[in-house]
Amino acid sequence: MIRYAKPTTVDEALALLGEARWRILAGGTDFYPAQGAKPFRDNVLDVNGLATLRGIAETGSHWLIGARTTWTDLVRHPLPTAFDALKQAAREVGSAQIQNVASIAGNLCNASPAADGVPALLVLDAEVELRSLATVRHLPLEKFILGNRRTELQPGEMVTAIRVPKEAATGTSAFEKLGGRRYLVISIAMAAARLIIEDGIVANAAVAVGSCSVVAKRLSGVEAALRGLPVNDALVAAIQSAPMDELSPIDDVRGSAEYRLDAAREIVVRAVLGAAGHASVEKVAAA
Repeated sequence: MIRYAKPTTVDEALALLGEARWRILAGGTDFYPAQGAKPFRDNVLDVNGLATLRGIAETGSHWLIGARTTWTDLVRHPLPTAFDALKQAAREVGSAQIQNVASIAGNLCNASPAADGVPALLVLDAEVELRSLATVRHLPLEKFILGNRRTELQPGEMVTAIRVPKEAATGTSAFEKLGGRRYLVISIAMAAARLIIEDGIVANAAVAVGSCSVVAKRLSGVEAALRGLPVNDALVAAIQSAPMDELSPIDDVRGSAEYRLDAAREIVVRAVLGAAGHASVEKVAAA
């Protein structure tokens, strides 16, 4: 017999997860399209009643984004400029109606290579908080998403929060997405960049690309090439010649592998210049 439950506390939800296998229903924007007209064969655990998992909080060491926090919640919440790329990505997650109900954790658990939120969270060194009845563990996002529709989530566990370390919530950031049209599109390639600029020099850089490998990837070669450079045309030249060995795009209906590689390099340039531009605006505003 198939069961449906809608717990009102996290402890209740974890108790249910500990006794049987459940398919978790959060915002439902991926859940229902994936189900289609097929009959339900799994127990459904509806977590939309867990009010404590929605919202953004600040601790001494981290920014905590509750698992049920929507993309609209994120856009509206006052956050440091390092989160600008994530807010820009949030505005690309489907329509405004989708953004109003889709949860950030659902975007991660769905584990699509084209998930808009992942590159921007990667450049923030985000961690995923996983809870079960017995334990709480924190995994770096790059270790949580294993592949297309595959995560490290274990039986009895649920995602309860996304954690961003305070030391990574610094600098300025930007997000770029390339699709077949402007809105409501699965991306051909996307990039997020976060820069820490000191006296006109890139002191540190974090760059990630999505839709060009099985999971979104940080680009260590690009990051290394950017460090120590002045904020001028040298940034573009460095990106154009830097290795992007982490990427392994495929041919599909949205674009060829060769096109994706070229596109990835171009949108990385745009994201880095966008982040550098935000730094300039921030400096002018502070003057």
